[in-house]
Amino acid sequence: MINQYSGLRIPLLLIVLLALWTLFWKGYAIWTAAKRGQRGWFLALLVFNTVGILEIIYLFGFAKKKWTDVKRVFTEIILFKKITPVKKENPTTENISTENK
Repeated sequence: MINQYSGLRIPLLLIVLLALWTLFWKGYAIWTAAKRGQRGWFLALLVFNTVGILEIIYLFGFAKKKWTDVKRVFTEIILFKKITPVKKENPTTENISTENK
């Protein structure tokens, strides 16, 4: 009997790197969709395996993430730090009233 996979020699390291690549993008995209309450995106990202392509399109195209956001999350995952939310600057009414005086 001929082994149909004998000609296919993919290094184990390549498979592991591809799995880690996909895991990062899928995890971050699903987490973002869940936080934003986007059930449709959450299900699509969960079901379809696109090796990170759909996840990248969602994060940069629809969730409007910046490369610095992705880099921060990736670095915190690698260093086993708690992921800190990005602080948005929202001026309070107190700050606005003192600026107009």
